[in-house]
Amino acid sequence: MMKVVALAGGVGGARLVDGLAQCLPPEDLTVIVNTGDDFEHLGLHISPDLDTVCYTLGGIANPPTGWGRAHESWRMLESLAELGGPTWFRIGDRDLATHLERTRRLCSGEALSKITQEFCCAWGVLPLVLPASDQPVPTWVSTDQGEMHFQEYFVKRQCQPRVQGFRFAGVEAAEPAPGVLSALLSCDLVVICPSNPWVSIAPILAVPGIRAAVAAKPTLAVSPLIAGKAVKGPAAKMYREFGQPASALSVASHYGDLLAGFVLDRLDARLAPEVEAMGIRPLVVNTLMKTRASRRRLAREILDFAERFVLTGN
Repeated sequence: MMKVVALAGGVGGARLVDGLAQCLPPEDLTVIVNTGDDFEHLGLHISPDLDTVCYTLGGIANPPTGWGRAHESWRMLESLAELGGPTWFRIGDRDLATHLERTRRLCSGEALSKITQEFCCAWGVLPLVLPASDQPVPTWVSTDQGEMHFQEYFVKRQCQPRVQGFRFAGVEAAEPAPGVLSALLSCDLVVICPSNPWVSIAPILAVPGIRAAVAAKPTLAVSPLIAGKAVKGPAAKMYREFGQPASALSVASHYGDLLAGFVLDRLDARLAPEVEAMGIRPLVVNTLMKTRASRRRLAREILDFAERFVLTGN
């Protein structure tokens, strides 16, 4: 059995990670999660991508949305609205406990990585889940309406401003969280999940030392775009606003020489020869993950592909 490190953020990343967790022993899977989405709201430290990955692996994510907790209630938010407080970022009552306890522990001096591991134990999450860094590296989005934190762009403004660039504040001084580099050093394969390349994967790779460690390993990526559209989120819109085609081929070019393999959906099969011309081995499969079974099926196909071609260099 191979040791796998997955780079993930968002719902698509969490779903593939869940598929990988169904196929691999827990000790053979490490998940490195984007923290560029982290921000302070209502005085609380919120880690949206970490929570989405952990809730999904723990089987407690909200199925209709893919984020937040299952069986959620919203009394706090309703009461906050009565008082005229900000309700644009929806925090449910069960989800609130996560943010309260994380904030309390951070304020007492505990590291985000340690807190995450203890939360995973409480939720029954068996694979190792690590933030990319324990230091804050918030993603700021430069737009035609000014610079704003990613959560304002993504949630409050519903991705409407036109994107002009990104800044990962403080990333130059950040360090990989404990365990990140050792996991990459000892793994057999890196899987870049079907997460937004611009705002989910780029903040991870920007942390000093991580990109070089990934580049030293056989790596494959799964396209978050299918037939020019993102399953969730603004990835396709971002490619267009940067003057690039919204296509799986643009994603493969985005990662470039990091990749030994690239996974495209069957609807993009015609792009496979162009991916191969880039020196990247393509795998064409159904990448849409509507059920837990389809997550497992996709993960199994990826792992089998890696064993046959990526790890052997054939």
